Amino acid sequence: MERDTIKLELIEWLSKLDDEETIQYLKILKDSQAKGQNWWNDLTENQKKHIEKGLKDIDAGRVKSHEDVKKKYEL
Repeated sequence: MERDTIKLELIEWLSKLDDEETIQYLKILKDSQAKGQNWWNDLTENQKKHIEKGLKDIDAGRVKSHEDVKKKYEL
């Protein structure tokens, strides 16, 4: 997929996003990138905990393929 297409999809998705935690996470990511900082340092402990849990799930093989998720949610 071309970069511009992805950017447009993200803009559309973001314009409809109501999840405050995700919005705050994206703001942290944007601000950290603008300052040239490591975004990890700006995350809350709860956000770090969830990311670390996800990484452990990946290591343990508790994952679903992109195709399986698309099929489940009829995307």
